[in-house]
Amino acid sequence: MRTTQGDDADVIVVGAGPAGASTAHWCASAGLDVLLLEKSAFPRDKVCGDGLTPRAVAELARMGVETRTEDGWIRNEGLRVVAGGRSWELAWPDLTTYPGYGMARSRMTLDHGLVQHAQASGAKLLERTRVTGPEVDERTGRVVGVVAQALDGRGRADGAPRTLRAPVVVAADGVSSRFATALGVTRRDDRPMGTAVRTYFRTEGTARHEDPFMESHLELWDGTPGESNLLPGYGWIFALGDGTANVGLGSVSSTPARQSAAGHDYRALLDTWVRSTPAGWGFTAENQVGPIRGAALPMGFNRAPLYANGAILVGDAAGMVSPFNGEGIAYGLQAGRVAAESIAQARTRLTDDARERTLATYADRMRADLGGYYTLGRWFVRLIEHPAVMRACVRYGLPRPVVMQFVLKLLSDCYEPRGGDWVDRVIAGLTRVVPKA
Repeated sequence: MRTTQGDDADVIVVGAGPAGASTAHWCASAGLDVLLLEKSAFPRDKVCGDGLTPRAVAELARMGVETRTEDGWIRNEGLRVVAGGRSWELAWPDLTTYPGYGMARSRMTLDHGLVQHAQASGAKLLERTRVTGPEVDERTGRVVGVVAQALDGRGRADGAPRTLRAPVVVAADGVSSRFATALGVTRRDDRPMGTAVRTYFRTEGTARHEDPFMESHLELWDGTPGESNLLPGYGWIFALGDGTANVGLGSVSSTPARQSAAGHDYRALLDTWVRSTPAGWGFTAENQVGPIRGAALPMGFNRAPLYANGAILVGDAAGMVSPFNGEGIAYGLQAGRVAAESIAQARTRLTDDARERTLATYADRMRADLGGYYTLGRWFVRLIEHPAVMRACVRYGLPRPVVMQFVLKLLSDCYEPRGGDWVDRVIAGLTRVVPKA
């Protein structure tokens, strides 16, 4: 598709994580000229649990991404929940909407593979290119491009900044999203915020090697014995199938202020937790691969608007992490797909007003699909912030199979939106009747 005279692309995507790569792939597949800008060079690492729920796997299938075991992908059968001295193995639900398995892949290789997939679809990647701000039309206030700075191998400026122009710019530059901040789109203080830390351990020859279940430990303590110190969050162990496991923990607060007030040292908590695990798991200093690294998790649409004046926010830049489980990859992939559809449709409209209304459908569609679920997630976080509620859930809720099945579908966001069993209908009904986030 021909771009407007003077434009460098039909679409510029800032950030080449899963959300950015998805946007670039779908836009390029629709025949649009796409520039995908990434400040680092691939392969590069990102802090993440590296687990993919069936919802994320479904998005990869839509993209046509190959997930063969011989290429380093590992499937998992479900979730193992550990709490109160017991464990339960819950298989992923058998649905028509999503596959009956999850997967795991390190972000080092996942992100690189997704970017290569976008390139194969026709997107142009510019690595070591930092976007320093938006290019805004002074007359209309509309975003018409970006100011970009090439970087050398040490991350230093290499040459003069240059302006790249496009009718639509997609911000996929993560939790901090300097691009959105420069436009005055700041984070909301009434949305949950999480913190996650993780490291890797070699697992060859241990009980954790190629575990077919993603494992979640629901009892996290703040370092002082006593039930009053139970934290809202969970620890995880995800086998990666390459001789290593991703081991980490995450905690959530209903607002950024509450998170700051908690003042927990999550790296120390993770270190304490792994040192208390059974010796047969091999989580020792000798087996640790790389340091403990942490990241913030922006949740429940914590930036708004999702679209305005030629700029679309996707993934972590829009705060699309689930308050229930801390997953963001599935929603980033979905947002890229929906954003691309609105952009492609907008290109066919004959007037500026019609194009603007069409681009705005992106935000409407994302809120229609996820808004109610995120509202339930905010309420869920407020509940589990109270230690007494957490204790009651662990002691009385988890041992009941019906409750566990409900919790698995709700927390993983894997349920039939229409039809299905009674659990699916209850969850779908709740997401429809509560206010949209």
